Amino acid sequence: MLSIIIALVVNLLIETSVSLTLVVPGDPVVAHVGSTVILSCRISPPENAEALEIRWYRQDQFSNPVLHYKHRMIQDIQEEQFKNRTSLMLWSDQSGGLKVGDVSLRLEKLTLQDEGPFRCYVSGDTAYDSQVVHLNITALGSTPVLFPKPLDDERVNISCKSSGWYPEPNVAWVSDDRRVLQPGGSSHSRGADEMFSVHSWIAVSRSDAQVISCSMSLRTGELKQSSIGVQAVISSDSSGPWKALFFTLFIFALLGLGLVAFILYKYRERLTGKKPVGEIVGDVNIEELRKHAVEITIDREHSHPDLKVSEDCKSVRESPGYKHTEGFPYQLCAYGTQIFTSGRHYWEVDLVQENTPPKNYWLIGVVMHGIYTVREEVYLSPLHGYCFLCSDGANGIYINTETQVKLSLTPRPERLGVLLDYDDGQLSFYNVKESKHLLTMKAKFQVPLVPLFNPGVGDQSALTILDCPKLC
Repeated sequence: MLSIIIALVVNLLIETSVSLTLVVPGDPVVAHVGSTVILSCRISPPENAEALEIRWYRQDQFSNPVLHYKHRMIQDIQEEQFKNRTSLMLWSDQSGGLKVGDVSLRLEKLTLQDEGPFRCYVSGDTAYDSQVVHLNITALGSTPVLFPKPLDDERVNISCKSSGWYPEPNVAWVSDDRRVLQPGGSSHSRGADEMFSVHSWIAVSRSDAQVISCSMSLRTGELKQSSIGVQAVISSDSSGPWKALFFTLFIFALLGLGLVAFILYKYRERLTGKKPVGEIVGDVNIEELRKHAVEITIDREHSHPDLKVSEDCKSVRESPGYKHTEGFPYQLCAYGTQIFTSGRHYWEVDLVQENTPPKNYWLIGVVMHGIYTVREEVYLSPLHGYCFLCSDGANGIYINTETQVKLSLTPRPERLGVLLDYDDGQLSFYNVKESKHLLTMKAKFQVPLVPLFNPGVGDQSALTILDCPKLC
């Protein structure tokens, strides 16, 4: 009789233990460094887990858990690196919480050290189960920076550099007709933060492609890419410094008649000692320009982290407390979300707010799509994908030709109009309140372009993009 009772009890315990089953994802969970992740673990069929013991722990760290729930509360014992970063799922629209057996772990502020297996362990008075969830950590690095160097054989060597990746990214070189090109070589290094920095290079000729793109990607499919025009680089250096200067000034930055007049005035000043008093102006019909108006918004994702962008993505200025030592802060760039590959596009930018003086520091223009990291000042030229007008306080207003040309614009524009004529290769600037044409830069656009903005530092006013023609 006693043996029968023992057998019945054992069978009951076996049946009870089988009834507690945990379900976890079959594939690894993938998440970015710095983000928050949910490691899913649920009791099946659902049952109330409020009275159960729940323990999340790493390999062989049962007594030093990531999170320990017992006696209906989170226990103080916890592995040091996970303190203040973990919690169980509370009731929400997506989860019923412990009441329905959702014992998933919420892990915040992910680091590379978090990668690996996590074990979910749940036990009651007579049953328990445990399952493993694998967490893979990734980090999406910086937008590749391209450095061209013309070679003696009419080819150009292009270096592609990027950092902040995990795991090591795949590198691909692609021509404008989507052909995959073989690189000359690649190297990588790993910093103290365990992130990968990658350097790849390739030598190409004019016949290989008009535009070369370098992309770096993770296995998840996420990538960063930059492009550069091969023709421009080769042409600028093919016949020595004189031809380079010729192409720079006359192909990538030929100025309009107004600017030519200004240069002639400056030349006359040098000969006669008389300072010209005229402005580089020409009366224009602003309403005609506004027929080509497009809505421009700022790309929050790619804007410099030290910039403060308004909720409507129309206004930008330096973040409070940002400290800049000297020179114009070229790195504080914001980019438009709109991409232009043809046609005419017009937008206006306010450079003054009510009861404040006009901005002294700003940079406005266009840049090749995909260039989201401003390099050294020497690279901020039409040759490398930039066309802009810059106001640098007491240093004056100038355009970014290889040979910098300063302009005498009086008064300083309070509202700047920008007209991009992609097909004709012209970028024009206007003083909207004075209805004056300021200057036109000419270039042979062969790559997608996006609007470029930089609010500078130290002004009371923000740089604000207007909605034309409604609010203009």
